[in-house]
Amino acid sequence: MRTLFALWAAPMAIFWGWFYLSANDMNFGYVMLSRQLHDFVFQLYGQMLGIDPAIIPGMVARTCIFDFFLLMGLWAFRRRRNIAEWIRQRRHGNVSEDRPGRATEAGPGLPAE
Repeated sequence: MRTLFALWAAPMAIFWGWFYLSANDMNFGYVMLSRQLHDFVFQLYGQMLGIDPAIIPGMVARTCIFDFFLLMGLWAFRRRRNIAEWIRQRRHGNVSEDRPGRATEAGPGLPAE
């Protein structure tokens, strides 16, 4: 599961890092990060898809959010027994005997002034 998260998060970080740097023309001398290439790439994708290039970043963002929820659903499905047990414990209020006592006892002593 960690590998799946890493394989999903790495391209997202690379894309959104490139998008932020190139959209704000923080190119550090690299053509790849220039605003001109940014505009060219989205113009090219817009022509290939037959849509306005200005809406492509929003479409990519919605896709990333959908992918995130899809991965979280997969993760929750794999951990469904642990999650169900956690919910059962919360509903039944299984609190250990010493826990309320620990909440009311004095905290750490303050240093002498």
